[in-house]
Amino acid sequence: MSQALLPPREQRLSRHHIAQLVASDIPDGSIVNLGIGMPTLVSNYLPPDREIVLHSENGILGMGAVVEGERADPDLINASRETISLLPGASISEHTVSFAMMRGGHLDYTVLGGFQVATNGDLANWITDAKDAIPAVGGAMDLAVGARKVYITMDHCTREGMPKLLDRCTYPLTGLKVVDRIYTDMAVVDISTQGMVLYAILDGISIATLQSVTQATLHTPIPPRIIERVSDDRVQYRA
Repeated sequence: MSQALLPPREQRLSRHHIAQLVASDIPDGSIVNLGIGMPTLVSNYLPPDREIVLHSENGILGMGAVVEGERADPDLINASRETISLLPGASISEHTVSFAMMRGGHLDYTVLGGFQVATNGDLANWITDAKDAIPAVGGAMDLAVGARKVYITMDHCTREGMPKLLDRCTYPLTGLKVVDRIYTDMAVVDISTQGMVLYAILDGISIATLQSVTQATLHTPIPPRIIERVSDDRVQYRA
């Protein structure tokens, strides 16, 4: 598959745009884990009118937004080692308690990064087939099977233009049939018994173009929502 099929990078969603969409979809009252990388950005975009409790696998419950400068406390970091704030009532624990929460089904959502997702919801996110790939076995395996809902944030294609939404993953798996929703730089895709269902698509990109850079079949039982740019740094859904 050629990278020429992909819209230019500037026409696609940024990591911050993707985090905004994830944040807008998390319901009030949820307990949510944010994984390493792009998922940690979600903490900066949670709607202020919703009470959402953030969990970090390194032992934080009640995590706030990322902070920098004089406000930053080097002892308070998220899974990406960024300095964060704490909300009133937050608690800090060691890893055994944190992982017991993850494994015990106490998290409503987890937001993770991904290398590949299959049409049946299989997830690969801990190692690629590159010769210099560094294995990253960690909490993602516990989160993928322990959280009630698993949301994945990722680019729609690799840097070489190869699809990452596949009929079947080619990388070693993190979890079997665990993914509920995928957020990419071009679309939001749900995993259902039907396979991959297109929930939303970026304004200006056709379904045909999206399908051309997606190996798995995208189903559209109802017209997808449109992701529109409100400003350079803000996006939202348009029904």
